[in-house]
Amino acid sequence: MRRAIPAAAVETSWHLPGGHPIRRIDWPVPAGPEKGSLLFMPGRGDAYEKYLETFDHWARAGWQVSAADWRGQAGSGRLGADKVTGHVDDFSTWIGDLAALWSDWKAELPGPYVLAGHSMGGHLALRAVMEQAVDPDALVLSAPMLGFHGILPRPAMHRIASFMAGIGDPRRPAWKWSEKPGEVPAGRNLLLTHDDDRYADELWWRKQRPELVMGPGSWGWVERAYASIEAIFALGALEAVEIPTCIIATAADRLVRYRATAEAARRLPNAELLTFGREARHEILREEDSVRDRALAFIDTFLDRIAAQGAAQGTGQAH
Repeated sequence: MRRAIPAAAVETSWHLPGGHPIRRIDWPVPAGPEKGSLLFMPGRGDAYEKYLETFDHWARAGWQVSAADWRGQAGSGRLGADKVTGHVDDFSTWIGDLAALWSDWKAELPGPYVLAGHSMGGHLALRAVMEQAVDPDALVLSAPMLGFHGILPRPAMHRIASFMAGIGDPRRPAWKWSEKPGEVPAGRNLLLTHDDDRYADELWWRKQRPELVMGPGSWGWVERAYASIEAIFALGALEAVEIPTCIIATAADRLVRYRATAEAARRLPNAELLTFGREARHEILREEDSVRDRALAFIDTFLDRIAAQGAAQGTGQAH
């Protein structure tokens, strides 16, 4: 399942209003009643192929599952000066893209509607809700990118990123990728998951589909990421998000700042947070079974409540 697109799932090319093609996958419920529809958005440098196992789990649980690339990632082109550096002019570009996708997707499928995202995908999903660009019935956030792991305060890091983006081409990579171009850095798995087999799945897909390969983010991406994080944590912004929100995170995350996630969970009026420790790295949904099963059970309980509320309100139909 992790290394094959099932026959029932459909991969298509969906086009943004300006014509830019975006890869999309739609995964129907295999049997039984449908609970609703879930749109999953991956993280920075991610591809939806990494989450096939999780999509299958949700589909078998009764959810119509869809996922798509961000513009400029995976099989949806590049926005930088080369084929591997991740760049964007501003995160608002991605918010607009998500709003367009959401509008089309929601019109096709039955509710209730859930927006889910991992890491940068979780960041953008939350910000899109805050800006009322999308209107899901619930949010599911996996290790959302609400801060970066490091020792300096966020404002100081933002100033550094602004300086670095301003003294050269903002599309240039912000960190070193590997001694050998095209090879992932040694030890990268130690940041992502304890499960060597699931980590190997990503490398397998990159060999099968070379267009999925992505390396560092650009200095422009880093600076705009900090600016977007500042917007999320603006006074009163999180407090205005009233929709049910399910968050899974790990205090041992070495990519995103757990304290920022915990702060967001405290400030969101209707949030539930499941926290892991050293047993989990950044990609919780691709962790060893003992962690992944616990995370999925937490999310399933949350989603079942959303489905029950939708059934009670009669929202189980496409708009």
